[in-house]
Amino acid sequence: MAEKTIRLSFADLKIRLEQVGEDYLLLVTGGREHLGCTVLAEPRPSLTGVGTSCTSSVLNASGHKDELICRLLAERLSAQREARVVCTGGFHIDDISPAQLKELDEALEKISF
Repeated sequence: MAEKTIRLSFADLKIRLEQVGEDYLLLVTGGREHLGCTVLAEPRPSLTGVGTSCTSSVLNASGHKDELICRLLAERLSAQREARVVCTGGFHIDDISPAQLKELDEALEKISF
């Protein structure tokens, strides 16, 4: 199991990665931790004909926006490792500002597995 903590100016974002056979499980938590979303990503040949992409299925708790984080991470890892990935978790900050969302987006873009 590997764990990363990304320190944002307003909260810590924690990502735990565990290999399950040939598949992967990601747990994302931070802020007020909860389970707000689960994404299953499965690799497939890219529709462009070059490289690997993936198809995702999403389960969201009503009113939650955690899909933005979980889908991005699940799809990236699935395409990189050509493996099935489940990403679940929740990251909640009350009254998150546009600047904080931008900081979170920038941090997510830098995450590598």
